[in-house]
Amino acid sequence: MRSRAAAAFALGIAALALAGCSGGQRRGPPPEVINRVLTGAPGEAQPSSIVATEVAYARAARERGQFTAMGEYAAPAALLHGRNGPVPFNALAGELTDPEEPVQWAPRTVVISCDGALAVSAGRFLEPEGFVGSYVTTWARQPDGSYKWTYDVAGRDDPQPPPRPKAEEGDIVVTAMDSILGLVASCPPRGLEVPPPPAVPIGEGDGNARLSSDGTLRWRWEHGADGTKQVAVDYFYQGEWVTAIEESLASSPQE
Repeated sequence: MRSRAAAAFALGIAALALAGCSGGQRRGPPPEVINRVLTGAPGEAQPSSIVATEVAYARAARERGQFTAMGEYAAPAALLHGRNGPVPFNALAGELTDPEEPVQWAPRTVVISCDGALAVSAGRFLEPEGFVGSYVTTWARQPDGSYKWTYDVAGRDDPQPPPRPKAEEGDIVVTAMDSILGLVASCPPRGLEVPPPPAVPIGEGDGNARLSSDGTLRWRWEHGADGTKQVAVDYFYQGEWVTAIEESLASSPQE
């Protein structure tokens, strides 16, 4: 990430390929992992659809270039949240050049509204230089049923975790199994409205909150005066609002 344009992608990560936080590179979760991410969820609210979209997105990044893929999967008004706050992706697209090696990433949590129209994924990323961090991406269902990303933010861990010790000959290495948490908002009983989510305090920086069209999922961002990026996701579950994702992401020097 040697330029601001290249660094922008570290703020726009949204698909799959990590094994752990700092170790071996993967090409994404195997099909059986995707298939078991709440495939039995009711109606069209299927977290597995978001995971499948991220898998395809990551494949496109490897095959056609990460910024090219980013444009292909971006909604018309998609926002990248960088050092100075959210910026329209279309305003940056012309400045971005695909790097030789794409960033790798993998979701750990997917939250989706009752009607399946809005979803948020959160996970981990690995840069070619070895830096790791976390990201959050919102996804909106399109008229053709596909999903496009509408907001993306990421930040490197500070401090970075220590490097994983190299295995020596004769060592037995056991790796963790891929695990993705899928959360589906509850649909209100027929004829009843979802109560509004609780009010959130307004900080000293800039911020915004958006509610899904069915009123069952809210995502919000805040940009602090020190450049810290805060993101949270709340969803309506079994009669009450629950916070599913909370991230505080530091801006890196390259942004």
